[in-house]
Amino acid sequence: MKKFDVAIIGGGIGGLMSAYRLTQERPDCKVILFEKGHSIEKRVCPIVAGKTKTCIKCASCSIMEGLAGAGAFSDGKYVISTEYGGWLPDFLPKKTVIDYIEEADKVLMSFGAPKERFMPSNELKKKCLEYDLHMSQAQLKHLGTDANFDTMSKMCTYLKERAEILCETDVYDVDRNTNTVYFRNKDGEQTVQADNIIFAVGRAGSRFFAEWCHTHDIPMTNNQVDVGVRVELPAIVWEHFSKKIYEPKIWYRSKKYGDITRMFCFNERGSVVMENTQGVLTVNGHAYKDEAKKTENSNFALLSTIRFTEPFKEPIEYARHVATLSNLISGGSVLVQRLGDLMNGRRTDAKRLAQSTVTPTLNAVPGDLSLCMPKRQLDNIIETLQALDKIAPGTMNYDTLLYGIECKYYSARPQTDENFMLKGCNGIYCVGDGAGFTRSLSQAAAHGIYVSDMILKK
Repeated sequence: MKKFDVAIIGGGIGGLMSAYRLTQERPDCKVILFEKGHSIEKRVCPIVAGKTKTCIKCASCSIMEGLAGAGAFSDGKYVISTEYGGWLPDFLPKKTVIDYIEEADKVLMSFGAPKERFMPSNELKKKCLEYDLHMSQAQLKHLGTDANFDTMSKMCTYLKERAEILCETDVYDVDRNTNTVYFRNKDGEQTVQADNIIFAVGRAGSRFFAEWCHTHDIPMTNNQVDVGVRVELPAIVWEHFSKKIYEPKIWYRSKKYGDITRMFCFNERGSVVMENTQGVLTVNGHAYKDEAKKTENSNFALLSTIRFTEPFKEPIEYARHVATLSNLISGGSVLVQRLGDLMNGRRTDAKRLAQSTVTPTLNAVPGDLSLCMPKRQLDNIIETLQALDKIAPGTMNYDTLLYGIECKYYSARPQTDENFMLKGCNGIYCVGDGAGFTRSLSQAAAHGIYVSDMILKK
């Protein structure tokens, strides 16, 4: 059986940053990284490539899985702030979190990421407050889906010379007593041992990680789950925000229920895309640096936050169920509806969609979101859109498009020590979105570096 100093499960930005730090600081450190999806050069979505108009449910979704993780096909927003992007500031001093975010940014810049930053705007924050809307502030970089993919490709190429990387490899168990990793790939079932193991599974691997923790009696606490829609409208409606700060990240507390609904993941002149997470189709957004790939529309997520109480303990399954209803109603796809049709209580059909002044960037099925979205969440979304229309008139246009369902799963968080080592384990750690500590590229990257530093100190 092969023996390694560190085994990393998951090749997203958290796992890659962990491998980078370990091999940079200790070139003799034997590191192996497992990735369930394809290597980055093989990650091609048939829809994005123009080979098909609908999701064909690839065995491994190239948007969600593969080396460089879901972040490789994101629009490449890098948030330099502790106001949002995860919960690391609850466990580490804010200055420490910022320092590690900055360190990760330097690593990305060494592989071609830009230096330019969008800066916060108190003027726009004040405009939001006038209508009881609350905008989070951050320094922010926008790499773009295309430029971000190129940056991550260069990083992966660099790491392949310094660590053993196994793609299309499914880790199905870890023995917490012997630190043995069990995995299978085209060469069959195999095992390795490692002094230290890092779970960096990302959102796509969160169910596997949660099941592993339950099996091995590691206590977990549930985080929130967000359920909502992807909003698409003419880019000019929000350009007074996007040109200045790029991403308007705004939350609103509904007057009807007192629930929080969040506007985030803004994509200026971008496209709506489809994601396949273990057979459940949801929506997201991309934005490119290349002018030739830009559209006339912008899109953003508008999601209602749900925090369940006892006895319910499966928030991720709840969100998957809502998304599955959308897949069912659309005949195995996702839905799109004009806002005006939703407000008037009628379904958008192909004829009504063709009359829309907003041309959809995703080939979704016209339908009725009220048939799959719970009433409470739908009420929150409509009320928030009405509030947003006051700072960006035109948001509530009849032809504004709503795609559903969009979900953000915030994984159940395991109990760990101050170094993020799992409770009761020796040398088994967890990082990133899949462990419920982060929800952004920047904090996941910072988390990966931090945990590697804790291992190096040993």
